Amino acid sequence: MCRHLAYLGPPATIQALVLDPPCGLAQQAWAPRQQRNGTMNVDGFGAGWYADGDPVPARYRRPGPIWADPCFADLARVTRTRALLAAVRSATEGTEHGVGATAPYREGRWLFSHNGTLNGWPTAAAVLAASLPAADLLALEARCDSALVWALVASRLRAEAAPADALAGVIADFASHRLTGRFNFLLTDGEVIVATAAGDTLCYRTGHPAGPGVVVASEPGDDEPGWIHVPDGSVLTATPGAVDVRPLPATVPPPAAEPEEGRTPAP
Repeated sequence: MCRHLAYLGPPATIQALVLDPPCGLAQQAWAPRQQRNGTMNVDGFGAGWYADGDPVPARYRRPGPIWADPCFADLARVTRTRALLAAVRSATEGTEHGVGATAPYREGRWLFSHNGTLNGWPTAAAVLAASLPAADLLALEARCDSALVWALVASRLRAEAAPADALAGVIADFASHRLTGRFNFLLTDGEVIVATAAGDTLCYRTGHPAGPGVVVASEPGDDEPGWIHVPDGSVLTATPGAVDVRPLPATVPPPAAEPEEGRTPAP
């Protein structure tokens, strides 16, 4: 499993969004409070953000724990953005480690993260890989379930599927092939956030001291009021001014248990 968040709103530093919240993403790397499977998320971290006037997001990713990289703290302190997606990773057993396996994934204006697992990796991947062009398979950043899931989502986006339909359609494909797992997806193009709750926690909070804004996250970054939990089996679409939550199609596969893995101790 993993933890992730996305933000749209007035300019804010990456530090304020990722590092400063008392129970935020940096804390969730070693002490998540609501994660249903696994205990820590220390197999990599990343952040992607958008600069004004540039639709292609920048990324910073590393394969180790977020607390072990002092360069990120400096970058986060001085970088301001109106849109961000960030994640900390707990690798699915048997998948590849390294920067290429770490979210956020990127294509064009899109950033993507997967909080969850595809059960039965890598055998379960064979039927999914068969639906992708060879060029897409050769372009996978890493041999891991999340990279394959992103290739499936990205192919739908290139075919001009609506973002919510792209995420829901991939999950429906898993069900049609009797594949199980946890499929909390997070997607943004800097203008809209789309997310699924399918096997793990998801919440959001609207409003910002400087004006309209929205944060969508695996779990609340603090204990302040305003956090709203999204029901399991839902797809969320959010802009700074509105949030819409709808049920996923009934074909979504149920989550299945996975063994917990030992992780690097916290600092």
